[in-house]
Amino acid sequence: MLNLSEHKNEIPIFFSTDDNYIPYLDIAIASLIENASKEYKYKIIVLNTGLEPENVSKIMLNECDGFSIEFVNISAEVEKIKKSLKNVYHFSVVTYYRLFIASLFPTYEKIVYLDCDLVVLGDVSELYHTDLGDNILGAAPEEFIRNTKGFRLYADKSIGVDPSTYVNAGVLVINLVAFREHRIMEQFIELITAYDFDLLDPDQAYLNYLCRGRIHVLPNGWNKEPMTIPCEGKKNIVHYALYKKPWQYDDVIDGEFFWHYAKRSPFYEMILERKDSFGDKERAENEDMAKEILEHALKIVDSDETFAKKLCNN
Repeated sequence: MLNLSEHKNEIPIFFSTDDNYIPYLDIAIASLIENASKEYKYKIIVLNTGLEPENVSKIMLNECDGFSIEFVNISAEVEKIKKSLKNVYHFSVVTYYRLFIASLFPTYEKIVYLDCDLVVLGDVSELYHTDLGDNILGAAPEEFIRNTKGFRLYADKSIGVDPSTYVNAGVLVINLVAFREHRIMEQFIELITAYDFDLLDPDQAYLNYLCRGRIHVLPNGWNKEPMTIPCEGKKNIVHYALYKKPWQYDDVIDGEFFWHYAKRSPFYEMILERKDSFGDKERAENEDMAKEILEHALKIVDSDETFAKKLCNN
């Protein structure tokens, strides 16, 4: 039985990071704390596989009344399947950590998961209290896939998911009870062990496939990507999910929100140094990568080794 009383008035919020992304984690946490309702207590849990103590100490400066932060090393769990996990484009193995939450934290029924490359502008308690019903996930549409022909084909023909309901996994409300009941973690391990699917978005593709039909689609205001697409309702979370990041480019839509919090961060000088070192060569490589990803999407569509062709008709 779950010991629910242990977390009765607590809102659990999970992040995953490595040392490379920890400056952006600091900004995400600071913005979350500033805009969250003070009617609740928040437990921020940072999944990792080892971090520099100095970086951890800087993040801990965000702790304040009503907000606690805990770092949880999940190296032992990751190691079991690490050889099957792929680094794909700008995704690293870190992106898979969210899949371990249900098994590692059995006393939680429901949690919020957030990527590091975002700024929270609204009240995260409202996101947490989303009524998921029997759904496993609450998530907003992956706007770039929904609005790009090649990527729509990728979602539909490769993953077997309607591109209009294909969601971004960077902002999630997770019904852990349903996650466990439907054996999402176990199914993920079975699939990643049995098949070597070529993917653009590793764990996101698995979550969309495994949870299809059981995802409560949120307004994009809870996961607003930097695109010229209308915001549905209030802009609660800006997610710099595309390849152009505000710490690399000056013309990122909604980049001003990132810099508003970055200027207060103990990592500010590091962020500026990284931006200064990101020059024409790196920008050209990014542009080439963006073109390669689209070409890769179409290549995957034509492959016989996809979710849609191997699994959806079984």
